[in-house]
Amino acid sequence: MTTSARLLCDTADMPTPNAQDLLVLRAVAQTGRFTTAAETLGLNHTTVSRRITALEKALGGHVLSRSAGGWELTDLGRRAADAAASVAAAVAHLRDDDGGALAGVVRMSATDGFSAFIAAPAFARLRNENPRLSIEIVAATRRASQTRTGLDFEVVVGEPQVHRAEATRLGAYVLRLYASRDYLTSAGTPSDLAEVVTHPLVYFIDSMLQVDSLDAPRRLLPAMRDALSSTNVFVHVEATRAGAGLGLLPCFMADRHADLVRILPDLVAEKLDYWLVVRPDSLRQPAVAAVVQALREGTLALESELLGRDRAGRTGP
Repeated sequence: MTTSARLLCDTADMPTPNAQDLLVLRAVAQTGRFTTAAETLGLNHTTVSRRITALEKALGGHVLSRSAGGWELTDLGRRAADAAASVAAAVAHLRDDDGGALAGVVRMSATDGFSAFIAAPAFARLRNENPRLSIEIVAATRRASQTRTGLDFEVVVGEPQVHRAEATRLGAYVLRLYASRDYLTSAGTPSDLAEVVTHPLVYFIDSMLQVDSLDAPRRLLPAMRDALSSTNVFVHVEATRAGAGLGLLPCFMADRHADLVRILPDLVAEKLDYWLVVRPDSLRQPAVAAVVQALREGTLALESELLGRDRAGRTGP
């Protein structure tokens, strides 16, 4: 029995939920806010609130609860949102004039570097074949959310502990220590770890770092003092290129710049994993499933760059 049919059976003695109300709930679940959902649907905030109230009356319970990040689905709301996805897919099929092309909005969250160098190119290729598909990327370096309010899925660093969601490993990448050629000319090239720690470090702001797996410098190089810190990895790369100090950088970002040199590559390296976090009901939506598959393929295609290998398949300086 499908979720839609089960939902209707569970509420057989109640008024039948209105399909439009289900679609309104889906929009609120995707955005986490009534006002944003209203803008997406071309409605006003009052209408959205009224439709949610009508849906809750029809289903005999609350479909949303308020959290710090916005509105999130209750257990009943998740079943209703699953039914809404089926309704949306049926409507899209009726309107389909693109031979089965995907349509709708898919929203994800991922780290800055992953979003720019892996997700964006993969999604651009997917959109070339599906022009009615819209993909939104929220760039952030943080732990996996327990609610995923307003998101269809997340990509995080390190294996997450999540509830009511599936977490699968996407791939790995490597962090290494880099410096600009000009910096090394001026400050000298360290020949061992004892000399490395005399140089300043370019990395994340320690007090604002939310991801335990990214705390590598505090373990590998605990004596290094911070030179320039940022929550954005692009700032790390550019600060290192500008000579602010030694940067602990993703190889797939740093190796694109000929002015950056690896420092003690055989001694300083940290391998980290990317994990995909998605609710099972989200994966049942064709657009979300296609976006996730494009992401898997894009990550696999860039495996050598992510691991910092040269063209011969070796890790080198």
